[in-house]
Amino acid sequence: MVNTILGRKIGMTQVWDENDNVVPVTVIQAGPCTVSQVKTKATDGYEAVQIGFGDIKSKHVNKPLAGHFAAQGVEPMRYLREVRVEDASEYSTGDQVTVALFADVKAVDVTGTSKGKGFQGTIKRWNFHRGPMTHGSRNQRKPGSIGQCAYPARVRKGLHMAGHMGDERVTVKNLKLVRIDEEQNLMLIKGAVPGGKNALVQIRMA
Repeated sequence: MVNTILGRKIGMTQVWDENDNVVPVTVIQAGPCTVSQVKTKATDGYEAVQIGFGDIKSKHVNKPLAGHFAAQGVEPMRYLREVRVEDASEYSTGDQVTVALFADVKAVDVTGTSKGKGFQGTIKRWNFHRGPMTHGSRNQRKPGSIGQCAYPARVRKGLHMAGHMGDERVTVKNLKLVRIDEEQNLMLIKGAVPGGKNALVQIRMA
């Protein structure tokens, strides 16, 4: 069974639960996703299905992808992702994956690309403490020493330093699935998920 669906992050709001508590939720337009390719052990050596999400004009699709969609007999889609399954023969190209698949699911894992923060210093990027602000100190927001002189006489790999922050693949696990709306293809997930508005997210059963 396909345990993953693609969606678009709409934004955040709040809803009331059955105990009259306010719950902050992220609203995601999840699917419908179309199966654009079926891979089996006989043809590809493993079992998987490729699902697509999002509309795109044909003139914006490059030739390799246009040929792929034409060979599979499906309309062009903006995003494609591959999902491993136990038996891919249960699916065929053109099948739809909708939020109804998550009707009985209590928790999900959400994968997305975090917001880009640009070049940031060590305080914002790694939560370093600042130096003293008085008594002649010139080390307010500097990183300080980054290595040793005699041994190992180099900067160790993986040292936390200033640099590019955000804009990376992030997975948040075991988020509570508060509600689904099958008519509007919406999922309400408790808490925040990676990415800004309209960002692509991948929701998987936890």
